[in-house]
Formats: sequence, structure tokens, C-alpha cells
Amino acid sequence: MSLVRLNIKGISYSQTQNGAYALILNEVDGDRKLPIVIGAFEAQSIAIALEKEISPPRPLTHDLFKNFADRFDIIVKQVIIHKLVDGVFYSSLICERDKIEEIIDARTSDAIALALRFQAPIFTYKNILDKAGIYLKVNPKKKDEDEENQDSILMDDLVANELEPQETKENFKGKTLKELHNLLDEAVLNEDYEKAARIRDEISKRE
Repeated sequence: MSLVRLNIKGISYSQTQNGAYALILNEVDGDRKLPIVIGAFEAQSIAIALEKEISPPRPLTHDLFKNFADRFDIIVKQVIIHKLVDGVFYSSLICERDKIEEIIDARTSDAIALALRFQAPIFTYKNILDKAGIYLKVNPKKKDEDEENQDSILMDDLVANELEPQETKENFKGKTLKELHNLLDEAVLNEDYEKAARIRDEISKRE
């Protein structure tokens, strides 16, 4: 199976559900986006790693892992999102020490937080992107301005740690496949990536 390289496009939060975040990964040589729902702590850790000028006064968990690895000459060479089961993404850290390569299982949010700190590339398999990737419909005239404003608001929100408890998520189990696909198109159009990811996962379970 062929690997597809991904870049981090950013982190999106739901306007209707406080505390819900979606990490948006972008296909390097394509237009598909891969939204992955993550927790508030992981979202903050990734946001801090993306914002180069921010340095926490004490190391976060992922910073501690990086310091520990550096002390013992362990390198994270790459991250591979290798499996998708019932809406859950599974990832591996490809590490190396003394020219010996090891594969370590990791939650995808943790793996990406570490990939940023090690400047390691992120990959997934083509079949996973075919199944879970989303094409976003963006107005080119507003794209740059909207992305800049969204990233600015998001970074301020995460770094300040002004996170509220997550509200009850909408239940999609009573919807038909046709209704789910319509809801998915609407969520993508509204750039509600967290909702789009959950709808996509519900569709994947049924197909």
C-alpha cells in the first residue's frame, strides 16, 4: 500500500460544542483534508508546537518525551496513521536509536504532537485517505483571509487555555445514509470540521 504525506493545516473548534476540536491534516499533493477529533489537552499541545514563539514555563508531557528522547539519542523519524476502525485512527511512531529502528504504537493526537517536536513527516495510507478524506469547497477569494482569522482566534483560545467542558454531541444514529451525506456536505460547507469528522465516521461504520 502506498503512503501519502500529510501536512498540518490547523485546528478547528466547533462553534456549537465547547471543548470539541478537530485536527485538520492536508494531503500534500492533493486537495483532500483528513479531520481527526482530538482532546483539549492534545489540541493545546499541538497549537503550542505550531506557534514557534510560545514556550511553556514548564515542559508539557510531549515536551518531556522529546527531552527524554534527546537525552538517550532516540529519534522519531516519521509518524504513520496506519488504521481506521469504527472512526478511531491508529498510528505508529517510527523511532531509531543506534541505527536500530523500532515501531511504537501511539494515539494519533500524541503521535502528531511528537512529530511536530521532532520535525518528523506524517503519513497515512492511500486507502485510509480514500475512505476518510474530505474535499473542502472553499471560496478562493476569501480563503486566505478566513484561514488567517481562524488560526489567530484558535491559537489565542488554545494557548490561553480558556477551554470549557464539552457539551453532549449530536446523535446521528437515527439518520439515513442520504441524510448523513447531506449533513456532511453542509458541515464541510460551513467549515465545521469536527462535526464533519463525526458524520464521516458514522457513514464509515455503515458502508
